[in-house]
Amino acid sequence: MAKFTRKEVSNMMEEQGMVPLFYHHDVSISKSILSAIYKGGGRLLEFTNRGEFAHEVFAELVKYAAEELPEMILGVGSVTDAGSASLYMQLGANFVVTPVFREDIAIVCNRRKVLWSPGCATLTEICKAEEMGCDIVKLFPGGSIGPGFVKGVKGPQPWTKIMPTGGVSPDEDNLKSWFDAGVTCVGMGSKLVSKQVIADQAYDQLESKVKDTLALIQKLK
Repeated sequence: MAKFTRKEVSNMMEEQGMVPLFYHHDVSISKSILSAIYKGGGRLLEFTNRGEFAHEVFAELVKYAAEELPEMILGVGSVTDAGSASLYMQLGANFVVTPVFREDIAIVCNRRKVLWSPGCATLTEICKAEEMGCDIVKLFPGGSIGPGFVKGVKGPQPWTKIMPTGGVSPDEDNLKSWFDAGVTCVGMGSKLVSKQVIADQAYDQLESKVKDTLALIQKLK
């Protein structure tokens, strides 16, 4: 079951301004990545549901975080059906992120008071998600849609909270364009947790990158 309330999760998303995300099939490597992000100041992480037995890796990360990283809010991403969402919530997911907007996922998450962030690419999808109780909408694919879309949405709907994922990188120009447009936070994957960092086991480098990126976001917000 979720350790953190949906309000605590949404508050942390707004406060931190970034949700790191990654997937790796190896439990030991995943724990090292999680620890590096935590040491860098990250208190949110989305583990993406992208490989066979991903839920088993996630279950081990939840147990590890409970013992070693008590402030870490773990969630799951790349969820495309209500069954998978329910499974991950049973394993301790504190939030559910999806690449699409699906009402069946909204229903099971709302039933358990767990924050869900659906992938939306149009204003109509965003409005429907908000009508279903969505707090923070995932803009996906962010790189294809761009900051201009966010600015356009915030005009008629200043209350809408948006998290672009895809097309987000830790460099200042990229982050400035998103936050100037009015995003609440950003989802960041391979540009933060790169294949090279994992291959080199450069966890100290990842820790520093997370720390620097979080500091930059606070300056830009």
